[in-house]
Amino acid sequence: MRASVAGCRMSVGALLNGLLVSVVAALLWKYSKLSEHAALLEEELHMTRQSQELSQAHIDYHVALQALQEHGTRMVCTGKMHTDRVCRFDYLCYCSEAEEFVFFHSNSSVMLPNLGSRRFQPALLDLSSVEDHNTQYFNFLELPAAALKFMPKPVFVPDVTLILNRFNPDNLMHVFHDDLIPAFYTMKQYSDLDDEARLVFMEGWSEGPHFDLYRLLSSKQPLLKEQLKNFGKLMCFTKSYVGLSKMTTWYQYGFVQPQGPKANMLVSGNEIRQFARALMEKMNITTNVEKEKDGGSAEDEKERKDDYVVVFSRSTTRLILNEAELIMALAQEFQMRVVTVSLEEQPFPSIVQVISGASVLVSMHGAQLITSLFLPRGAALVELFPFAVNPEQYTPYKTLATLPGMDLHYVSWRNTKEENTITHPDRPWEQGGIAHLEKEEQERILESRDVPRHLCCRNPEWLFRIYQDTLVDIPSFLEALKEGLKTKPSVKKSKPASTVHPGRVRQPQCQTSVQTTNEAKLTVSWQIPWNLKYLKVREVKYEVWIQEQGENTYMPYILPQQNYTFSENIKPFTTYLVWVRCIFNKNLLGPFADVLMCRT
Repeated sequence: MRASVAGCRMSVGALLNGLLVSVVAALLWKYSKLSEHAALLEEELHMTRQSQELSQAHIDYHVALQALQEHGTRMVCTGKMHTDRVCRFDYLCYCSEAEEFVFFHSNSSVMLPNLGSRRFQPALLDLSSVEDHNTQYFNFLELPAAALKFMPKPVFVPDVTLILNRFNPDNLMHVFHDDLIPAFYTMKQYSDLDDEARLVFMEGWSEGPHFDLYRLLSSKQPLLKEQLKNFGKLMCFTKSYVGLSKMTTWYQYGFVQPQGPKANMLVSGNEIRQFARALMEKMNITTNVEKEKDGGSAEDEKERKDDYVVVFSRSTTRLILNEAELIMALAQEFQMRVVTVSLEEQPFPSIVQVISGASVLVSMHGAQLITSLFLPRGAALVELFPFAVNPEQYTPYKTLATLPGMDLHYVSWRNTKEENTITHPDRPWEQGGIAHLEKEEQERILESRDVPRHLCCRNPEWLFRIYQDTLVDIPSFLEALKEGLKTKPSVKKSKPASTVHPGRVRQPQCQTSVQTTNEAKLTVSWQIPWNLKYLKVREVKYEVWIQEQGENTYMPYILPQQNYTFSENIKPFTTYLVWVRCIFNKNLLGPFADVLMCRT
């Protein structure tokens, strides 16, 4: 009996011990789960704080992470080819360790266009506005969204971002032509790329000397590729646009063929001037035109009447050796005061302020001439070229100045006297030195009188000649000025050239008559385009094309009136196709009206 009681007591004790162990284990399990949950919350708070460091915009980290895990990345692009494509992404990620963008796939992912392996032939898109350059290609790696469980927790960028490459941020021409103007109009193309959007530069350069200009595009500090490492191993952009519009570029740099104007330019001076005006507003620069609109003071009026010439002064390379003499000649020729500006010595906004009111801008060929886009309408741009450099082969600024709607006079002068040049063969190669070349090649370059056409970017003969210093021959310079300008530039008299195109001619019709078995007449008439009655147009003419049915050639005619009877080359009993369109001021063409079928 005693043994039985003792056994029972042991069983109860064991049961109690077991219960106690179970309770303690449950408590420990619950504590570990609570600790794990707390750690996750703490990590989410940390990642949220890191996201907040990037932006003042609020983001719910848990919601963002859940959206990425469940929906993955989504992409929709515009453009048919990699050279004209810009893509919008939701939750595009960047791994700073791998230096790769990552597209996370889920059942809800979208990828349009879905190119498959064609995405690598050669790329999804160009990150720069410089077309089809193999250092500017963009692509991404692909992973299933489930892989996020094994990766570092992402930091989310809540801002709408524009991701791009700057092509050459050390060169002012490239900064404007390749980066600023394309970025400005890409941001205009998409409404959520507003002043609160953030620019992300992925080319790997440091800020460079002109970074303040990039800051003008957005109220938020741009991010460099190197800085992304500071925010975590995996960054995810909640909404981003990748790539740049190329519609505003006007020049190609000679990577495939010698440099020159783009074959199919899509930009006019009007768009360039709108960009210039917007940038000047960001720099708090008021133009003379705006002062006139605002009814400026008497002092402002006096300042407007004080026309002046601006000379760009260079202090290190490509010098004008007789700059003082050139300034005096300009002052005497134009009867204006002459102002010098220098990128090395003056802040950029003050230079723009001066140029925006100038009647004439004179400079050696160089990147500083991109500032001519700030010149007022009617002003003159005078570009100087060193010995052996043909102005017709290097025309980025001539092309800019002569865009329809820029309304600038362009003049070039070339040094044709070898004795008026100083060369620097012992400088580093990138500044025109040729000492590193074979002796025969050095002698050939020294004897050359004209740099032959060449590809970009390290042609030693081109570099040797373009970095020469020049003594400007004043008589030939003034002769080129007079020939190029004919009349004194007048900013005040200049008005924007009309770029309004005519509409279709209305009610086109034809009448025919047969005179003899060998003669016939075809009369074509029409009404003026609808928009013409609201326009003041200097010259209106009409273009008529007549084609015999079944033939490949047509007869074109330019006519001043709205009806005309044709008899020459018109055959009896023949069907003719007739097209009619309107032309304003010799070069503004309207669309053709619907084709007429006229039977004689």
